[in-house]
Amino acid sequence: MPRTYPRAERVERLAREVLGEALQELKDPRIGFVTVTSVKMSPDLRQAKVFVSVLGAEEARDASLEAIRHAVPHLRATLGREVRLKFLPSLEILEDTTAAYGERIEQLLREAGVSKPPAVEELEDPDDR
Repeated sequence: MPRTYPRAERVERLAREVLGEALQELKDPRIGFVTVTSVKMSPDLRQAKVFVSVLGAEEARDASLEAIRHAVPHLRATLGREVRLKFLPSLEILEDTTAAYGERIEQLLREAGVSKPPAVEELEDPDDR
């Protein structure tokens, strides 16, 4: 089992918040609805894997990811201004596919007859009644 580092975990949480806000402020029209889901730092805090969830069609997701990767120098500079670190970590932008993976599992379960789609009543807000 890998060892956990409390400082790395704190920096991960802070980096997720800072990068999430910085992504929302980017003016690139290629960037659609993007959310930073997690950040995984190396134990020495010199490398960070930034997982982002991107909504939309495959072409739109690819364009958003390309625009975010193009903005990595700006994102690193923003992270450097907001988080006090001895070394500014290199950022690797990766798409978080857990939502799509979960949807695929749900679809397979429905096809196998193990699971049913949610009823319309369950989707409605109970306060609306």
